Amino acid sequence: MIEITPQLLPVLSRWFPTGSPGPGALAEHVLTTGAGHWWADRPDRPRVLAVSCADHVLLRGDPSVLAPDALARFADQYVETSARFWPALGSAFERVVPWDRMLYVHQAQAPVSRPRTPRGVTVRRLTPADVPALADLPSGHAWIHASWGGPAGLAASGHGWAAFGKGGRVLSVACTYFLGSAYEDIAVVTAPDRRRECLALACVAGLTADVQARGHIASWCCSRDNRAGRLLAWTAGFRLTREYVHHATGRALARETRAATPVPAGHRPRRMRVRSINSS
Repeated sequence: MIEITPQLLPVLSRWFPTGSPGPGALAEHVLTTGAGHWWADRPDRPRVLAVSCADHVLLRGDPSVLAPDALARFADQYVETSARFWPALGSAFERVVPWDRMLYVHQAQAPVSRPRTPRGVTVRRLTPADVPALADLPSGHAWIHASWGGPAGLAASGHGWAAFGKGGRVLSVACTYFLGSAYEDIAVVTAPDRRRECLALACVAGLTADVQARGHIASWCCSRDNRAGRLLAWTAGFRLTREYVHHATGRALARETRAATPVPAGHRPRRMRVRSINSS
């Protein structure tokens, strides 16, 4: 798979229907924010197309045309695709773990009680001044701003809320993770020592109000095994819409070659340099 530039992607984006909740909003997020990458099996009339952001991938097309090493760059990521791609995933990586997921959609009419904020905690919308506080999040929580390209991107986006404690420490963050034209798929993370204080619920309540004010609908995805996440979603006014499966990939079994620079979609180069890269 080679990276292609997005000039003609509004045409190619028919591969990824617009106005979809959950992971379907990923492609629109990349088109809107530029925080992500587009991949194809070839630059001219691609038969396989993928879009990646943070550690999530949407993969579409005809898997029968793929070389054994074509998917190597998607090692250690979460891939959402149709069942026809599953054999290709299985032969491309040392480990492929199917992960049952649940997709919730916010219901404006659902009864939701605004939680009381603990003393000494402020819950508010993120601003550009909050970059240092977001950058100080533990490394295990840095994924929360990955879909915006990092702390600065999320802080400036206007699509995040946080609970702040003593010294300006971020205790909980809720944000739009993938921004779509109709739906905004949200994510939330809370410091382990500040759970069970309804901080996540307070942040989600502020965020969903903003999403509604933008004329969008919030969606929420979590693992079927994530009981706490499912309970939080329900309490915040989200209701289960459907279930799906994405696959967590391990280390690639083969090395991959790629174009030295992204190739404009629809362009057929006379000559292309390739180089081997580490797939892990």
